[in-house]
Amino acid sequence: MTALLEVVHVTKRFGGNAVVDDVTLAVQAGEAVGLIGANGAGKTTLFRMIAGELPTTSGEVRFDGAVPPRRPEARAMLGIARTFQLVELFEGLTVLDHLLVALQAHERQQGPLRDLVWRGSTTPEERARCEEALELCGLHDLADAPATALSLGERRGVELARALAPGPRLLLADEPSSGLDPDEATALAATIGRVRTETGLAVLLVEHDLATVAAVAERVIAMDAGRVIAEGEFGSVVANPLVVQSWLGRTA
Repeated sequence: MTALLEVVHVTKRFGGNAVVDDVTLAVQAGEAVGLIGANGAGKTTLFRMIAGELPTTSGEVRFDGAVPPRRPEARAMLGIARTFQLVELFEGLTVLDHLLVALQAHERQQGPLRDLVWRGSTTPEERARCEEALELCGLHDLADAPATALSLGERRGVELARALAPGPRLLLADEPSSGLDPDEATALAATIGRVRTETGLAVLLVEHDLATVAAVAERVIAMDAGRVIAEGEFGSVVANPLVVQSWLGRTA
């Protein structure tokens, strides 16, 4: 069976330095995979190549059996969504507004002609899709709240809902628990799990918080110095001597 996402012998060099070095991995449809490793392991650079933000030096990224166009917006149109470690929200927009803007941008439904037809308002279908994403993320009661007035945990939820509004097939989640307290991280992991159960979304998760990785991922891939050093079930990967050495600087 062809994987939804395939990374095939991908390398990224900056000058003579291989930040990502001959990485091969796959994510099946509906699967959640955790990508772990110390700072500088190459995880975010790999994410950026999958999303189309950076070109590969060699190797290729395949989505649903084909090499997708390089541009991030083209990959988003195919069903690859991305969240970021730093949450960026717009001052003055409500939670629902954030999702509506993202959905319209994704479907290229912005411009003067649309404004003329709809007089600057949104369609019932757009609103319904965004409200469904908010419901999935447990944020429906906050739809009309100013997004910048929310807690960090709630803002993380808004970013997740914003990524889900267009109906992606794969979510690239970059450090979603960053800055959250343990209770908020646990709640976010539960939300991601609920979303996967109800939508069949596949997730590739870059994360330093191992409790979040354990809660979300069915399979874990560890990287060090740009290379994959271990892959498998969570417990076996985090106990792998190479992973312990690279992350903690000591032998297991």
